[in-house]
Parts: sequence; structure tokens; C-alpha cells
Amino acid sequence: MITDVAPESGSTMPVQQRKRGRVPGWLRGVIWAVIAIAVISTASYSTGVAALTSSNTASTALRLALPILLCALGGLWAERAGVVNIGLEGMMILGTWGAAWGSYNGGVWAGLISAIVFGALGGLLHAVATVTFNVNHIVSGVAINLLGLGVTKYLANLIFAPISGNPRQSPVVPKFDTYSASFLSDWLGDLEKEQRVGISDVAGILRGLVTEVAPLTMIAIILIPVSFWVLWRTRFGLRLRSCGENPVAAESLGVNVYLHKYVAVIISGAFAGMGGASLVLLRGGADYLENQTNGRGYIGLAAMIFGNWRPGGLLGGAALFGYADGLQLAGGGEAVLALLYGAVILVGVIVVVQLFRKQWIAAGLGVVGAGVLYAIYWSNDTLPSDLIPYTAHFVTLIVLAVASQRLRPPKADGQPYRRGED
Repeated sequence: MITDVAPESGSTMPVQQRKRGRVPGWLRGVIWAVIAIAVISTASYSTGVAALTSSNTASTALRLALPILLCALGGLWAERAGVVNIGLEGMMILGTWGAAWGSYNGGVWAGLISAIVFGALGGLLHAVATVTFNVNHIVSGVAINLLGLGVTKYLANLIFAPISGNPRQSPVVPKFDTYSASFLSDWLGDLEKEQRVGISDVAGILRGLVTEVAPLTMIAIILIPVSFWVLWRTRFGLRLRSCGENPVAAESLGVNVYLHKYVAVIISGAFAGMGGASLVLLRGGADYLENQTNGRGYIGLAAMIFGNWRPGGLLGGAALFGYADGLQLAGGGEAVLALLYGAVILVGVIVVVQLFRKQWIAAGLGVVGAGVLYAIYWSNDTLPSDLIPYTAHFVTLIVLAVASQRLRPPKADGQPYRRGED
């Protein structure tokens, strides 16, 4: 019987058995998407809060998920090469300033290129510190974040203040045009207005995803399968991932570990810079503002961890965090409270699954968690306005706590490496 070695677990398993028993990743993603839509649809009709599945919420969530998605992709490239990139936040900050400066002087595409360059420079600095000088990756990342804040503040005061009159804000900059699938959007809009159970919810979500979409959004979505293909289907990607799993073994096979780490971290910074550009160059967003990123670089890193260092998984994480952020903007405290009701339903489904598996402790904890969430929902008409803007941050903490049991990072992620050492 033919056997092979699982690339990330090191275990042997018959090829035929693995093909029969393992659900493809894309199918798992579809199943989870269906479950998520079913849960929020049920919560929407049970609570009477239509904002949970409205096209406005979906459109806002797509725009807000974009910087998280791009930062998560950046983290994926760096960490698959063995470099922890806590500096994504600082690289994104550099990207916001670069996008505003480039767009003001040369248009939106110049702004996007400028953001990529500024982010990549942040990645290059992180690579020099961690790869060449073996600085602790966390220390270097924190330094990049502080440096990004300081550099952009200085540049904004030097260049933007004389024009805008405000050292913390850029002048008005051009934005990307948006495009809609008109016929499809109108048809889905009619379905959404009919308020049919399930059908109108799906129509509202889809309408938000095909209405007023910017070219940068389409580029970001295309980068997901492209990243998967490059990292998992090419010789370059195999060598890059080997640097994150076992750089000594990779070096013994002739792989230039330093070069691959440098390339990965520079690409990581470029993606984070694109994430910064999405905050500045998309319609509905503000021009450059100081502290504009608001921790999205860290949330992007959390989305990558939630996705278990896989492109499809981080897409789900970015969608989740973007939806939570978009919901609080589109629906306010009442909608966020209704989302808690949806969380109760989801936890209830998980409890049933755990009972079938005879996982009594997990099921018991799930019952307690569902009870706490329902108590919060039942005892409040809305949530305090001071807490609502931090919805995505709370979701990040909860998701990471739940997902921490199944994580499998690259084996050499964050470990120091010196050429020629064992």
C-alpha cells in the first residue's frame, strides 16, 4: 500500500484512506459559510433586527474586512518563512500615509503603489533586524510599530500640515471608483425587500458584495488564491515554507534561507501597506488620519492565527472580524446585541455536536457560555455606546480563545537562525 508523509504533521497515512476521510478545505469553507448565514438569518428573524443580513451591513463589512484580510495575508507570508511579524500594524500605518501622499500627487493608482512601497520598506527593516541581525522578532515588530507612528506623524506635519492646516490629517485625496453588477444588484434588492425567510437574507448579503465594489477589493480577493498557489503549488513556495519548518534542513538542500526570508517579509510589508491604502483610497473611508488603523494590524494577525496559517482560513477570520466591525457601524448597539443571540444559537449547535461525541466537559462549558450570553442579551435592550466600537476586538479575543486548541504554526516560526549552525 502506498503511504506518504503529511506535510505539516509528520504522520504517515494511506493515501487512499486520506482521500476518502478528509473533507476538502474549500468544502469546509462552504459548509461554515452556510452555517454562519443560517445562524445570523435565524437571529435576524428571531430578534427582528434586519441589519444582521442587510446589504448595507454586508457592503460595510466587505470594506472593513479588506485591511484585515491584507494584513493577514502579509502575516501568512512572513510566518510561513519563519518570521513573526508583529510589525504589521506599523507597516499598515506607513501604508496609510504613503497612500494619501501618492494619491494626492499622482492619483489613486500612484497612491496604491506608494502604499505598497512604504509598507515594503517597513518589511525590509524588519527583515534586516530579524534575519540579518537576529533581533528578537517581537521586539523588532514592536519597534516597527512605534517607528511607523513616529515617521508618519513627522511626515504629516512636514508635508500635509501646510496644505490641510492640520498636522494629523491629509488634504482630500482621490478615491477608487466603484462598480456594481447592476442587473444582479437590482434583482437581489427586490428579493431582499420581500423579506422571505432565508432567501432575503442571502440576497441581502450577496447584494452587498456585488454593489459598489472597488478595484482594490477585487485585487485583494484575487490575492488569496494566488498566495495559495504560489506557497503550496510552486517550487519557490515549497522552499519558502521549508524555511519556516526547518531552515537547517532547507539549507542542507541548497535553499538560500536568508533570501527567502527577506522576500517573504518584504512581501508581507507590501500587503500590509495595501491594507493601509484600503483605509484611505476606498469610498466611504476617511482620508489619511493619525492613528487611523485602530489596531487592525493586530486583528489581521489574529485572523491569520484563526485561519491556522492557511489562506482560506484567514479569509474566514477576516470576514468574521470585518462583519463584526461593519455590524456595529450599520446597526449600532441593537444589532450587536442581536448578534449575541446568534452566538447563543451557534454555541447551542456546538453543544449538541459535543454531546454526540460524548465530550461532556466541552458540552458543559458550552452550556455555561450560552447561558451567560443569553443572560446578557435578555437583560439589555442595547449595549453601552462606549463598548460598541470595540466589537471586533472582543470577537478577536473570543475567537482566539476558542481556536487556540487546534492551532499548528510553522515549527521554526520566530526561532533564531544562523547560516551554517545546527
